[in-house]
Amino acid sequence: MTDNTHVQGASGASSTAEAGSAGGLPLPASSRGVDPQSVALVAVFTALLVAAAVLPGIPVGGFGVPITLQTLAVMLTGLVLGPVRGGLAVLLYLVLGFVGLPVFSRGQSGLQVLTGPTAGYLVSFVVAALVVGLAARHTVRRARPTLWVPLLLVGSVVTTVVVVHPLGIAGLMVNLDLPLSAAVSADLPFLPGDLAKDVVAVLAAVAVHRAFPDVLARPGRRPA
Repeated sequence: MTDNTHVQGASGASSTAEAGSAGGLPLPASSRGVDPQSVALVAVFTALLVAAAVLPGIPVGGFGVPITLQTLAVMLTGLVLGPVRGGLAVLLYLVLGFVGLPVFSRGQSGLQVLTGPTAGYLVSFVVAALVVGLAARHTVRRARPTLWVPLLLVGSVVTTVVVVHPLGIAGLMVNLDLPLSAAVSADLPFLPGDLAKDVVAVLAAVAVHRAFPDVLARPGRRPA
């Protein structure tokens, strides 16, 4: 009697497990623990951020803030990965630099960069990835694919103008003791290039989402 009950219990547990994955649907991420795909994507885009930073920048003005591909990589990271994974990728990149790896522009590293002219821009990267990632997730999940480019472009431009540059200006004011007018003047040469990078990032992100529609899909659903 005991043996039969044991066998029946094991059979019931097996049936329940099979029902949880019925129809070939994967179990929720919370049931699987750490999502390997998310870990891989965060690692890949962190490497992209490092590569964009270590490429030689173009010096602009006399305050030591070069034009680099960092903002392009940050926007692309948020647009492709969404707010959580995008924010984690940028945060991991910053942590690598803060602990001493030369992954910031001009090979800089360490916490002393937070006292330099680029501090505000570095801080803005995490916020920008979160904000543009939210816009991307909402757009890809809810809007028709034909509207992705204009909607994502609006989100990217707003993020650049409202998040990246104001925080960059604030960093210049605090660390270089500049008045607002001087900080804005120092920041303005970067704006046209960043807006052009927004266009490139959006076009690249849309291509990724069309090729891999599950990246920002709701769990258990695929975009139509």
